Amino acid sequence: MADLFEQQPKESAKAFAAFSVYLNLGPERSLETVAQKITKSSRLIKKWSSRWRWAERVDAHAAHLAKVEREASELLVRGLAAERVKRQQALLEEEWAVHEECIRAGREALKRFYEKGKGATLGDIARMFAEGSRLGRLASGLATDKTEVTGEDGGAIRVEFEAALKKVYGRKAAVVDVEATEPKRIEDEP
Repeated sequence: MADLFEQQPKESAKAFAAFSVYLNLGPERSLETVAQKITKSSRLIKKWSSRWRWAERVDAHAAHLAKVEREASELLVRGLAAERVKRQQALLEEEWAVHEECIRAGREALKRFYEKGKGATLGDIARMFAEGSRLGRLASGLATDKTEVTGEDGGAIRVEFEAALKKVYGRKAAVVDVEATEPKRIEDEP
């Protein structure tokens, strides 16, 4: 079955040609312009337009073009995503290979250091192992650094239990200050 914007069964070639002119006029389309362009009467163009549902067919064509454009965009995005995944995988494999080289080189340097007491310094060897470890963690999808969470003043986080205890038990609760040099009880105020 033909799409609505294609030539319809029993639609004459002349009527379809007129519709094609109408369709291709774009946003400035009008039945009068079609009549002038193909040198037919306005009455005949109106008749064809009504009988062959030109307005509905224009909408169908616009919907078809939007669908084609959307599918092309999706195809492009899928292709780009596949290429990005391929590049990421290649990078991860390269990082893993360099990780293995760094660890191997670090072990060899450490062995020479112990055997002969010369070659790379312990600091150089430590940096080699650290970089090998970092690359290995990156290639494995693991975190590469430790993040320390601190309180508002940059110090240790203090957990306030008082409000939680009141909420749970609905009465006064004793709170113990665990950070004091000498533990002491702090009583709630009324």
